[in-house]
Amino acid sequence: MSLWIVTGDGDSLSIGGNHTIHLLRRNFDVNVLLFNNEIYGLTKGQYSPTSEQRKITKSSPVGSIDHPFNPAALALGADATFVARTMDRDPKHLQEMLLRSAHHKGSSFLEIYQNCNIFNDGAFEIFTDKKTKSEEAIFLVHDQPLIFGAEKNKGIRLNGLKPEVVELDGNVSENDLWIHDEKDFYKAQILTRMYDDPKLSHHFPRPFGVFYETERPCYENIMHQQINDAQSKGLGDLDKLLRGREVWTILE
Repeated sequence: MSLWIVTGDGDSLSIGGNHTIHLLRRNFDVNVLLFNNEIYGLTKGQYSPTSEQRKITKSSPVGSIDHPFNPAALALGADATFVARTMDRDPKHLQEMLLRSAHHKGSSFLEIYQNCNIFNDGAFEIFTDKKTKSEEAIFLVHDQPLIFGAEKNKGIRLNGLKPEVVELDGNVSENDLWIHDEKDFYKAQILTRMYDDPKLSHHFPRPFGVFYETERPCYENIMHQQINDAQSKGLGDLDKLLRGREVWTILE
C-alpha cells in the first residue's frame, strides 16, 4: 500500500522543494497531494511560491516581484511518472483524480486548486463558477479531442507544436482537434504551460485532468533487488568491514 503525502504549495515548493523534486525523480511509491491556494494560509497570508506577480500580501505590501512556480510543469521537469490537476469544488473530478493517483504505481503528483476563503478568496472562482467554468476550464480525457465551451463548440488544435483555439463550425470538426495522449511526454509539457505562455496569442482555458502517466520501476523495489543481488553472493562480515584493510598493532 502506497503512502499519501498531503501538503501545501508553500511547504512542498519552497521549504520542502528539494524533497519534492527528489522524491519524484526517484519514483517512490508515494502519492503527493499538493493543495494549491496561491497563498501561505496557515501562516496568516504571506505570498507563496505559486502567488501571481504583483500579489499584495502582508509580506509584499507593494506587490510580489517573484515569478511563480507552475507545479505541474515542475513535476514533469523532475520526471514524475504521474502528473495531474483537479480542484476542490469539483468533487466528481476530484474523486476521479484521487482514484487515478491511488492506482498509479510510483510517485503520483496531483495538484489540487483549493480556495482559501480567508486570505485568497475566489482565486480559482473562474474555473469553478457555473457561469464561467465551461469557457475557462478544459478537461483532459485520454484518447479524446480537447473540446470546451458552454455549447461544446470550441477546441484546441495543434499548429505544429503550437496550440490554437478554434471554433467547431463547417470548416473545423472534432477530427481536426488535438487528441489527448497521457503517454506523450512532450505534449504534456505544452499542456502544463498552455495558460501561462506569453508567446501564445489566444486566451486558453486551464487544463484539468491527467497530463502524463508512464511506468518506471519504483525506487524501493530497485533497492530491495540490489540488496538481494548482493546477498546472493554471500553475506558480508560487518566486523571485518569496520576494521578495514589498514590496521595497526600496538606493542606494549
